[in-house]
Parts: sequence; structure tokens; C-alpha cells
Amino acid sequence: MGGGAELRPVTTRPGPGMRVARLVTELTAPAVLVSLLMVAVSWHSARRASHGLAWGLLATLFVTGIPFAYIVGGVRRGRLTDHHIGRREQRRVPLLVGLGSVAAGLALLAVLGAPRPLLALAVAGLVGLVVAVSVSHWWKMSIHSAVAAGTLVILALTFGARLLFAAPLLAVVGWSRVRLRDHTVPQVLAGGVLGALIAGLVFGLLR
Repeated sequence: MGGGAELRPVTTRPGPGMRVARLVTELTAPAVLVSLLMVAVSWHSARRASHGLAWGLLATLFVTGIPFAYIVGGVRRGRLTDHHIGRREQRRVPLLVGLGSVAAGLALLAVLGAPRPLLALAVAGLVGLVVAVSVSHWWKMSIHSAVAAGTLVILALTFGARLLFAAPLLAVVGWSRVRLRDHTVPQVLAGGVLGALIAGLVFGLLR
């Protein structure tokens, strides 16, 4: 085609709403929230701050560190599409790896004499993973929403009900997942309800 300008595919940049949704999704990723929660609960329940930090970091290694390292490795090898595991059919094995890692961490923490609230938190995480594995077999429930709701409930039980004023932030997390088209509204709501129930019942009874 003589002298004609080269045709290039038209690309569109994501709008500010999409960028905000991605930022919210990254900041409230389950690995981020659970890691911070582990350290906060451990620090609050230990007699010395240094001991609390050490317990929290050890728990974080098993609860989020090892499972997230497996996910990152899966993404690099092409077995997983992304670190949020957006495709439901890819979730089962990473969730099972997480389940095994949390169970091993819980056993080690119990043997070493970790603070009771930290053990209760690990048990709540274990129950949450069992539910997530079961549900993900047939439906893509929002784990982001489940962890965010559970985190809020556990923080309120640990530091006081006044923290429930942050509940509207759960809607922001849910909005980000729907805005990115990773979940539907029912999947977000189901995740939030189950996460709050598991946290309230398991952590509330065992702490």
C-alpha cells in the first residue's frame, strides 16, 4: 500500500475508576490483610511487644508467606493467570497448598506455646480456607470480601467494637472486585457474610 500511514490498533487507557479499583484490590489483597492482622493480634496478646512481633512473623510465614510464594511461582511458570487467581478453576490447588501450610503453622505455634488469640486466628483462617476450597469447586466466591469482613470482625473483637465504624470500607472492597469484573455482586456479598460469620464464631469462641 504505497505511501499510506501505518494502521495501529486503537488502545484505551483505563479510567480513574478502574485505576482506583485496582489500587483498592491490591491494598486489600488477602495476603496483605491477613499478614497485618496476624502481627496486630499477636502484638496485642503477647506480654512483650518483641515477643508479639516474633510470634506474628512466624505465623505470617505459614499463613500467607508460603502460600503466596507458591502462587507467585505458579504465575511465573504460567500455571496461574495472576496472583489474585482470577480463574475459578485454578483456585483449588493453591487453596489446598494454603490449607496445608496453615495447618502446619498452627501445629508448630501450638507446640511452641503461642498466645491463645493467635492460635484462634490461625484456626479461623484454617476454617475459612476449608470453606473457600469447598465453595470454589462450583462457585467463584470473593475471597477478598471474605478476608476483609473477617479482618474487621476480628479487629473489633480484639481492640473494641468502635472499630466497626470502618464497616463502610467493606463496600469499597466489594465495589473494586465488581468494578474489575472479577466478581459479581452476589459473590461479593456471599464472601463478606461467610468471612464475618467464620471470624465471629471461630475466633470469638476460641480467643
